[in-house]
Amino acid sequence: MARTADHDLRRRQIAAAVHRLVATEGLDAATVAGVAREAGYSVGLVQHYFRSKDELLLFAYNQVTKAIHDRVAARIADGVVRKRTISAVVFDSLLELLPIDDERRGEFRVSRAFLGRSLENDTLAEVARTAAADIRGQLAVAVHNGKECGEVEPHLDPDLAATRVTALVDGLAEQLYQDPARAVGRRTLRAAAEEIIRACLDSVFTGECRQYRS
Repeated sequence: MARTADHDLRRRQIAAAVHRLVATEGLDAATVAGVAREAGYSVGLVQHYFRSKDELLLFAYNQVTKAIHDRVAARIADGVVRKRTISAVVFDSLLELLPIDDERRGEFRVSRAFLGRSLENDTLAEVARTAAADIRGQLAVAVHNGKECGEVEPHLDPDLAATRVTALVDGLAEQLYQDPARAVGRRTLRAAAEEIIRACLDSVFTGECRQYRS
């Protein structure tokens, strides 16, 4: 058991080194030798845990998508405990997808770097599709649950709403990464992005939540 835990820990540490390299220097810097230096391990040790560079990159990409998934899940769990409306929980969860601090900017760059590589790598492309489908699926579930508690009109298509919201957030994330200091009228771009997301969610979650009424 301890041996397995140690094995998993070292794989995660090596993947974290990939993340740091890609976030600061780009995907080309994530050679086996470069990752070994960044992780403080020998090349041989890295090759012991990952048989090829492709296997290493795949694991690192999965770790990035898992980190995003876990943060969104934590937002949802916190919202349930605090008895917040579904709309409020969705809004907080969507902020986790925006590059609005150093951690999430690095994460965005890593995700986009892997997404670019996925154009010529079917395995990475499948990870990208799965991650995107996971976000859309969670949103569709939130819209469906909104119907149950009264926040969403019965006729609304959850899948269509989820597709619209994710398309909007993806576009805003790209703008925030490319030009975070840009002003939108008298607002910061971040404030404008939050306002746009709220307006979109307000058009989906139009009713009043009945879930926590006594």
